[in-house]
Amino acid sequence: MSVEEQYRKVFAKSAELYAQAVEVFPSGVTHDARYMQPFPVYVERAQGARKWTVEGRELIDYWTGHGSLMLGHSHPTLVRAVTEQVQKGTHYGANHELELAWGQLVKELVPGAERVRFTGSGTEATLMAIRLARAYTGRRIIVKFASHFHGWHDAMTAGVYPPYDVPSSVGVPPGALADVHVAPPNDLAYLQRLFAAEGDQIAGVILEPTGGAWGTTPFIPGFLENLRALCSETGVLLIFDEVITGFRLAPGGAQEYFNLRADLCTFAKVLAGGLTGGAVTGPAEIMDILAFTSDAKHNRFGKFSHPGTFNANPLSAAAGVAMLTEIKTGEPSRLANANCAYLIDGFNQAFKEVGVTGFAYGEGSMFHFGFGLTGYTEKKDFAKWEPLMQIPGHIASPFRQAMLLNGVDMTGQGGWLSAVHTKVDLDLTIEAFAKTLSMLKAEGVLA
Repeated sequence: MSVEEQYRKVFAKSAELYAQAVEVFPSGVTHDARYMQPFPVYVERAQGARKWTVEGRELIDYWTGHGSLMLGHSHPTLVRAVTEQVQKGTHYGANHELELAWGQLVKELVPGAERVRFTGSGTEATLMAIRLARAYTGRRIIVKFASHFHGWHDAMTAGVYPPYDVPSSVGVPPGALADVHVAPPNDLAYLQRLFAAEGDQIAGVILEPTGGAWGTTPFIPGFLENLRALCSETGVLLIFDEVITGFRLAPGGAQEYFNLRADLCTFAKVLAGGLTGGAVTGPAEIMDILAFTSDAKHNRFGKFSHPGTFNANPLSAAAGVAMLTEIKTGEPSRLANANCAYLIDGFNQAFKEVGVTGFAYGEGSMFHFGFGLTGYTEKKDFAKWEPLMQIPGHIASPFRQAMLLNGVDMTGQGGWLSAVHTKVDLDLTIEAFAKTLSMLKAEGVLA
């Protein structure tokens, strides 16, 4: 019986639910990343590092809420905080103490966060950071890197997937992309030429600090430092999109992890304890463009207008305060990073033992796979790699099916760890990975 045949048999109830879902949602899903062939699994509950499908199958989870659950599923501290708050109210339509406590924790943890503004999501946060950069500098061009993802607002549909001159979505007018320049990653000479030609019109450079697609294509050693210097020399704002890396790599995010200061940073996911919510941080001089002031420069038509019904809503604030209080200890990041290193070593050993060409790699508590690739052992090797190594569909779907059959759920190209994954979880995952490689090798999917 093939992997797909086994998958259809074992997850039959999920198949039934999916058949109903396609009559309700486009392609039966509510997030593009949850689409898979021949159908996705349906989960009914989760606890710690595990979740259970509607068929009762127990899975070790490396989706961790799309990277937002640093304390795993249903952590008692977060459950208690949200349960207490929901009984007090979900939306006051007013200021509240929890938003202040949440903002103060962000200021305490994030380097350079003199001011904080909460948003409803990570996409809203990057939209705000880009607009702030333009408002502060009076310039129009935003530079982003091929393969880097910054949400789904119009401007950031540029350069996400190859071919990079085609936006990642239909329905985007050309004018929305006119002032967005897509640059190749890891090419400092290219940026130096671009800045020399158009530097007086470049407002900011936005990037994922670990590299495109949450580190799939890492930055080579020295690139970020050189980019920081180039931005400082030309008055261009450096924007770290820390929607995924924030409070994950370290309590202070990528700025602390890489010991490098950005001008603006965007956050979501871990920030709100796995609930909805985002934020932008930066120096008062920039962030106060949002402020109501008598200063003519920022008054009326000079002010950054920012409404948002669910900004800093009490439930997200309660979860965010509970999460960041734990993050502040440093233990969640330390544990997750160490466990990820152990997992990557185990994956690479499995590649060798099964005899499949490929490798595992990652940064902090995030891991990826390079199926069919050799010669990439250090960050410097990625300078020669085409941006965003996409795992082909003929590998991604069978890989995920087989991993699910073997009791592990992760994306088709990697996953995120939490602080509550145990040594038992890791060893079972490595065992499942080796078995999956063997199954796919036997079917001729991997070689």
